[in-house]
Amino acid sequence: MTMTPAAVVTGAGRGIGRGIALELAAAGFDICGIDIAFDPNRTDSGLFEVRERILALGRDFLALEGDVAALDRHENMLQAVLRKFGRVDVLVNNAGVAPLERKDILETGPESYDRLMATNARGAFFLTQRFAREMIRQAESRPGMFRSIIFITSVSAEASSTSRPEYCISKAALSMTAALFADALAGRSIPVYEIRPGIIRTDMTAPVKDAYDRRIADGLVPQSRWGEPADVGRAVAALAGGAFAFSTGAVIEVSGGLNIRRL
Repeated sequence: MTMTPAAVVTGAGRGIGRGIALELAAAGFDICGIDIAFDPNRTDSGLFEVRERILALGRDFLALEGDVAALDRHENMLQAVLRKFGRVDVLVNNAGVAPLERKDILETGPESYDRLMATNARGAFFLTQRFAREMIRQAESRPGMFRSIIFITSVSAEASSTSRPEYCISKAALSMTAALFADALAGRSIPVYEIRPGIIRTDMTAPVKDAYDRRIADGLVPQSRWGEPADVGRAVAALAGGAFAFSTGAVIEVSGGLNIRRL
């Protein structure tokens, strides 16, 4: 059983999840990366590129194929982590999907709505429920070790975007999920945090890059740049490392100031 802390990151193969996994590894965590895309033969991108980078940092890495929307896979995920590391100190609920097609709220269909809710909200809720029970058990048997749960939501949890309403609703639901678990686990010494990324440069935002380039140039983001996955990763690493141990329930925006109300 390793004494190195172990972190589980869902959606770790690309984008924000990749940035989180790399920053946690740099901070001294072994990593379990879970992703729906799983190709051991590819080390130039995806989960196994992340694995190579993390091994090069001197940390251990467990690659798991998994869809958080598949609730019947959650127990297998947890047991695989325990077999590999013997512990779980951090769960980062990052995995999420965007609408396959942006549509006006008056045209949004139930298939897209259900797909986003299944992954972004329902899957994260039940995965956290199962991992939290294990973290409580570990906290009772091995007190004194810092454990935490971190939800990656979005500024869209509060900001309306009527061309992707199902995404906004799913992130708002995930935000409340974070608050509920923070409340439930506060007395168990397991702080729970929410991070709300803003406009982050990823594959998910690539289709709207030109539009956001123009809007950022016009002043949409006070800090006048795109966010990068490493920006989110560094925030996660600070929380996971215990720098904000007395701040359970905190909501932290990584958005370059999009949360500032301006005239």
